[in-house]
Amino acid sequence: MSELINKYLEIVDQEISSYSYGVEPVELYEPIKYILDLGGKRLRPLLTMLSYALYKDDVEKTSKAAAAVEVFHNFTLMHDDIMDNAPLRRGKKTVHEKWNSNIAILSGDVMLVRAYDLLLESESKNIKKVIKKFNKCAAEVCEGQQFDMKFESDEVVSEREYLNMIRLKTAVLLGYSLELGGLLADTNDDQCDLLNAIGENIGMGFQLKDDLLDVYADQAKFGKQVGGDIIANKKTFLLIKALELAKGEDKQKLAYWLSLTDFDPEKKVKEVTGIYDRLGIKTLTENLMNDYFEKGICQINQLNAREKNKTQLKDFFVQLINREK
Repeated sequence: MSELINKYLEIVDQEISSYSYGVEPVELYEPIKYILDLGGKRLRPLLTMLSYALYKDDVEKTSKAAAAVEVFHNFTLMHDDIMDNAPLRRGKKTVHEKWNSNIAILSGDVMLVRAYDLLLESESKNIKKVIKKFNKCAAEVCEGQQFDMKFESDEVVSEREYLNMIRLKTAVLLGYSLELGGLLADTNDDQCDLLNAIGENIGMGFQLKDDLLDVYADQAKFGKQVGGDIIANKKTFLLIKALELAKGEDKQKLAYWLSLTDFDPEKKVKEVTGIYDRLGIKTLTENLMNDYFEKGICQINQLNAREKNKTQLKDFFVQLINREK
C-alpha cells in the first residue's frame, strides 16, 4: 500500500512543482512556491487519485485535478493564517510573516485562479459538473471559516453548530476530493454522491481526532504544543461538551480558567484536562469520532467498484485514523 501511495505522491508532487503559476512580479509568485514546498500529507490529492483508481487504471490522468485540490487547500491555509495571525505553518514562517499580509492575500488569490486552471486542464467530459461542485465546496469552506471566527466571540456554541462548522471548514473538501475522482472516472451520480459522503464522514472523524490529539497526544510524537486549544479557549468539541456537562465545582473551575487573561499555561492545561477526565469527555469524543469513521468505512463497502481498490482506500483511511500526530 505504501508503495502505491508513494507512486501517487510522486505524480502529484511532480505536477505541483512543475506547473507554471506565473513569473512576474516575483513577490506575487514566490510565496506560492514557498507554501506548496512546505509539504504536508497531500491527503486531498491522494483521495482524488485513490477514488479514480476504484474505477480506472490510468491514474496519471488525474494529476492536474489532484494538484488543483491541493493548491486550493493551500490557498485557504494562506488566508486562514492571516485571519488567525498565525506565525508558523508546518514549522516555518507563514507567508504573511515572511512577506506581508497584502502579498499573502494577493498570492492566495492567484492560487485560487490557478486551481481553476488546473481543473479546466483535466481530461473529463464532466468538466462543467467538476467546476460547479468545486464552486459549492469552495463557498462552503469559506462559510466554515466564518463560523469558526464567529465562535471566538460567541458566548455559547452548541454541539450541532460546532459539528456543522467542522463539516464546512474541513470535511466538505475531503468529500469533494473523493467525488472528484469519481467524476473524472465518469462514474454515475449515485456513486459520486456516495464518494462525497464517505469523504465528509471521514473528514468529520479527522477533525474530532485533531481536537482529541490537541489535549491527549504524546508530546514527543505530536509535533506541536499539547493543550494549545485549552490555552486559547478554543471552542472545540471537548470544551463544548465540558461546558454542557460540568456541574458544581467543575463548572466553577472551568469558568474560572476560561475567564483568566493572565495564567500559567501548563497549570491551565492540567486543570482543564482534569475536568475533561472527570466528565468523561475523552470517551465521548472518541465515541463520536469512531461513529464517523465507521460510517465512512462501511460506505466504502457500498461502492460499485473493484474490491482490490476499495481495500486500498480503506487501508489508507485506517492508516490515517491510527495516526498519533
